[in-house]
Amino acid sequence: MIKKVLFTALLASVFSISGMSQDNSYAIDAETGATQQEVKKEKEVKDVKNLEKKTSKLIDAISRLHIGGYGEIALSRNFYSDHVSRYSAPEDHKDDPSHGRFDIPHAVINIGYDFGKGWSFGTEIEYEHGGTGGAYEKEDEEGGEWESETEKGGEVELEQFWIQKSFRPWANIRAGHLVIPVGLNNSAHEPLNFFTVYRPEGENTVLPSTWHQTGIDFWGRYKDFRYELQFLAGLNADNFTTTGWIHKGAKSPLEFEIATKYGMSLRIDNYTIPGLRLGFSGYYGHSIGNSYPRNKNGVDAEYSGAVVIGSFDLTYNKHNWIVRGQVDYGYIGDVEQLNYIYNRINKKSPYHHSTSVSQNAYAVGIEAGYDVFSQIHKLRKDNQKMYVFGRYEHYNACASSNMEKYGYTNVKRMAIGINYMPVKGVVVKADYSHRFLKSLYNNEPSLNVGIAYQGWFL
Repeated sequence: MIKKVLFTALLASVFSISGMSQDNSYAIDAETGATQQEVKKEKEVKDVKNLEKKTSKLIDAISRLHIGGYGEIALSRNFYSDHVSRYSAPEDHKDDPSHGRFDIPHAVINIGYDFGKGWSFGTEIEYEHGGTGGAYEKEDEEGGEWESETEKGGEVELEQFWIQKSFRPWANIRAGHLVIPVGLNNSAHEPLNFFTVYRPEGENTVLPSTWHQTGIDFWGRYKDFRYELQFLAGLNADNFTTTGWIHKGAKSPLEFEIATKYGMSLRIDNYTIPGLRLGFSGYYGHSIGNSYPRNKNGVDAEYSGAVVIGSFDLTYNKHNWIVRGQVDYGYIGDVEQLNYIYNRINKKSPYHHSTSVSQNAYAVGIEAGYDVFSQIHKLRKDNQKMYVFGRYEHYNACASSNMEKYGYTNVKRMAIGINYMPVKGVVVKADYSHRFLKSLYNNEPSLNVGIAYQGWFL
């Protein structure tokens, strides 16, 4: 009780003294000789300067920070069978009912920061198909069995994570998890860089997509040329498949990326002609024996499984036209040895594959679209665009002559549709797609509708 009274009296005396000092604004400070009003003004000036410094630092930090991303929402109606035997017994499934699906193929967040003096970093986190963790899938290559599939990180992937040092526009070094720019789809995989609702099928079938691995990257631009050279972990032959060729070769179910064998990629783009970009890209690396645990004997030790890929692509964007095209051809050495790799024949292994892999694969595609709103003055002035497009592609994951029994992988595809862009960074898509298969199989038409965004927000 006594402590409470003394504490209350002390508070009262403090407030009374402070009140007196506020009223006596012209009292002289004993140490500085300045009036209290002058002291107060000096303090206010210091506070303002401190606030300005903090604000300047905050503005500088925000100016160095970059946030962006892209995402897609899609609806499809497929007018063909989804039965696992639709290729092995096509006559039995010729009149099967159609099926549909909603999907969020990709939702991506990009974050980057400029530290100054040429140092920066970038990240890209991707959510695929709107979920995380494991999922059950019907494996066509395993007789339609249900299997629990777990990819690295589930359905969430760290597609990019790198630190970069820039010396000159023509000399930059980047280390970390990188996008491998082999082919048109991998170098330009954002949704505003292709017309169809889904990514172009050919490259998306036979190559990893989006292809991303950990390594070191040297890149730059000099005059009309941009170039990029990468040193990478090799692909894993344990993951090569019949219908996807090397599509899964960059994936790992482990907590790390196996780098017992190595690979290299190179890309060169030319911009000499206004509105036209010509690109050449390629890959070389060893794949057999790039597995865990490493077997000191047998196939893993005796063969290299060299993977060689060559690609040419172009983009033309001028006179209200956008034209894109690409040609990819790939080769796997020692491919007949894949059937003897221990991890592939061990049913308990996460790499188990019981089917053959083709020595060769290819993908050819071209699309062209014209902005019809460019001919309507009001819409052109409002920066709205409407591309009417057509696409044709031909791809085959089993192009070797001894893989004829997998004839359903030889696909010719046609697509027509529209892309409406009401504002910059947003596109509404619709297309009719038709896969033409060999006469033994049933063709596969579908109708697809989607909406996507892409851009940097900060």
